[in-house]
Amino acid sequence: MSIGDSSLKGRNIVVTGANTGIGRITAETLAKRGAKVTLACRSEEKTRPVLDAIAAAGGTAEFLELDLGDLASVRAAAQSLLDRGEPLHVLINNAGVASARGKTKDGFELAFGTNHLGHFLFTTLLLPRLRESAPARIVNVASKAHYRAAGVPFDRLREPTKSRTGWPEYASSKLCNVLFTKELARGRAGDGVKSYAVHPGVIASDLWRSLPSIVGPVIKLFMKSNEEGARSSIYCATSPEVAEHDGRYYDEDCREKRGSSLANDAALAEELWEKSEAWTKE
Repeated sequence: MSIGDSSLKGRNIVVTGANTGIGRITAETLAKRGAKVTLACRSEEKTRPVLDAIAAAGGTAEFLELDLGDLASVRAAAQSLLDRGEPLHVLINNAGVASARGKTKDGFELAFGTNHLGHFLFTTLLLPRLRESAPARIVNVASKAHYRAAGVPFDRLREPTKSRTGWPEYASSKLCNVLFTKELARGRAGDGVKSYAVHPGVIASDLWRSLPSIVGPVIKLFMKSNEEGARSSIYCATSPEVAEHDGRYYDEDCREKRGSSLANDAALAEELWEKSEAWTKE
């Protein structure tokens, strides 16, 4: 396995949810290798320590305000990025929520709206710039939890989280991440843009911040570090070994795996795309 040339000078990379966890490690690592990294996060205050750390290490990074649970924020963030007039070589859709319950600002089940729909809109708005910047890559941080998803409950996606744990909804949202990746690779992304879905491992990160205070610390003892979790994202974002791959799924050890049978259902992926497109129209 190789993560490619150590130098990423001249490459512009966007990482969502880069103020903490594996997103932070991903952003800092790419910046150290010379990329200009945009940290797309909700809070500039919470992102400032990462921006300062990157600057102190001699890297270049910028903040972009992005709330994936608010489609107006997603549109504004994408437009702000496009207005810079700069190429975009890699988009890493890393942000997400787990074991959280509720609805997004636009009325979608929280895990679906944040983990899939917000990233769907952000990505599709940026696709023209990615095509112009080709060769370009899209990395969607999914999860092996997608294997446990019973499907995509289209009839319940405009309702609050039904389960007490939020886990079934999380698994379904991660299935959507893989379906989205594969549909991008079926021609939706366009020439010169490759897409990858990755499982980072079960990571002791802020993704699990909604777990009960008694349960969270115990479970995290059995999880991997953020440094380990960032490996698959960095690998798919930079490695020459996967430069010609498209629509594939990789595990925490950067090995290609076959997704679930549902994840490989082309009709389901097309339905998800069409519904997501309709739901994100202004």
